[in-house]
Amino acid sequence: MKTNIAKLRNGLGLTQEELARKTGVTRQTIISLEQGRYNPSLQLACRVSRALGAGRIEDVFLDI
Repeated sequence: MKTNIAKLRNGLGLTQEELARKTGVTRQTIISLEQGRYNPSLQLACRVSRALGAGRIEDVFLDI
């Protein structure tokens, strides 16, 4: 799954660790999401999108 997580996260000046803390997951999960190796649950997709200030989940996760 393609995502804009890294682009949005870097734009906010967040590290992977900071985003992980904000969303309640591990840094490894954020890495896997950014690399498209992990498909998140809808709940996690919502938390990540909110943490990144995205208006819609589709703005972050491109294949949903």
